[in-house]
Amino acid sequence: MSSDGRTVRVLPTLDTSSAHNFITPVKRIHEGQDVSTFLTSKAYTDIMTFLLQLNRAMFPTKLPDGTVQTWPLGTDGVQFSASVRQLQGLLSKLEDIIQEVPPDTGPRRFGNISFRKWHEVVENRASDLLREFLPAELLDMPSSAPEGPTAESELKAYFLGSWGSGQRLDYGTGHELSFLAFLGAIWKLNGFPKADPGVEERAIVLGVIEPYLELIRTLIKTYTLEPAGSHGVWGLDDHSFAPYILGSAQFSPAINDSDLTPEEGSLPEAPDPAEVIKPNIVERERKTNLYFSAIGFIYDVKKGPFWEHSPMLYDISGIRAGWGKINKGMVKMYNAEVLSKFPVVQHFPFGSLFSFEHDPNATPPPTTVHATSGPQGRPAVPDAGHAPTARPNVDAGTKEPWASAGAGTRAPPMGPTAAPWATARPGPGSTTALPDTLRMPPGPMTPTRAPWANSQAAPPPGGDAPTKAPWAK
Repeated sequence: MSSDGRTVRVLPTLDTSSAHNFITPVKRIHEGQDVSTFLTSKAYTDIMTFLLQLNRAMFPTKLPDGTVQTWPLGTDGVQFSASVRQLQGLLSKLEDIIQEVPPDTGPRRFGNISFRKWHEVVENRASDLLREFLPAELLDMPSSAPEGPTAESELKAYFLGSWGSGQRLDYGTGHELSFLAFLGAIWKLNGFPKADPGVEERAIVLGVIEPYLELIRTLIKTYTLEPAGSHGVWGLDDHSFAPYILGSAQFSPAINDSDLTPEEGSLPEAPDPAEVIKPNIVERERKTNLYFSAIGFIYDVKKGPFWEHSPMLYDISGIRAGWGKINKGMVKMYNAEVLSKFPVVQHFPFGSLFSFEHDPNATPPPTTVHATSGPQGRPAVPDAGHAPTARPNVDAGTKEPWASAGAGTRAPPMGPTAAPWATARPGPGSTTALPDTLRMPPGPMTPTRAPWANSQAAPPPGGDAPTKAPWAK
């Protein structure tokens, strides 16, 4: 509870004094309209609540003596609980399996076929791995239904969904979402110790999520995994999203337990966002910051000008309102580009821990292209009073969901951009606290503008034509 009387939302845990009806998770999103149902489900509320918990925990902390405690990667200031250390052992064991299944040396055009074998080994050993690194009393928590599944069946579904597709030889944000759900399920099962707000969440980010991302990057490079459902250069990142949220929080203004989450401004010593285009700065900062570690991986696997292969991240680097503004925008974009996209969430399974059941407190989601970008079981009905959306003119250029030139951001080589979250340049030293996303009901947020919205894009340096979206013919 904060000092102003407002309750901070925390992912609820199960009451261990009564039996719980576990359900083997199954696919529930079969067509575009099902995404709208998901956005008003208990699962969506729980996912957003857990993500916002982790996000707030990574903001620097104001200490009683007036100093500020930051939370860099590899810090000695975070103590890892036994639960976190057990999960680190699980990740280490998965990395060891790579040595058992070396990449195939034969010619290939796409992902390395040996990843299919790695995936099969993990699937065959999944139960043994979970039992080696998770408490038996957690895994064997019985269902209230006679002969029903145990907690293990739900955890196993999200665990196996966290490592890419052995069939398609790819990895993307849907698999990252599954790992967040795996950790969230452990939280709901009381698998992490009770601690002061933010303490265990920080340990989860620094002690589990960061090594998970490093393992994923090793898998991608070892088996040349394809991006899952990539939008080409029009996506934020080919594979991940979480490190941009959590890493921008690391550089945002410091807070204490009663502060609202800042939505603009930066930590005084934080690097400028524009420095993502400087490889030497990226190499330095990637060792301690999740955002720059993700940028560094892009430099590892892609060549050419940064603005060309990562235009959205380039545009974000021009935001002048600070890392707090970037963090706010990343949370909103995650809602729009991950949780609201049919190709991403269609494979997410729902059981009892992440339930497809309607959340009575949910806000109805807006009708957008994000929720209808999949198979349609029936014609979509336009909102009353709104004309159908015209097909975008892709030849006219494109506009990413970032800041307009009037917002105090630099105009990138791809032309000016517009964002709902980069709209005002703060005064010197401004750290105005806007409504706290952690204390808001985690209902559907207004989606960011789609990168195919019409605009007149300026040509990049050298007079080349604007880059076309992958669907341009």
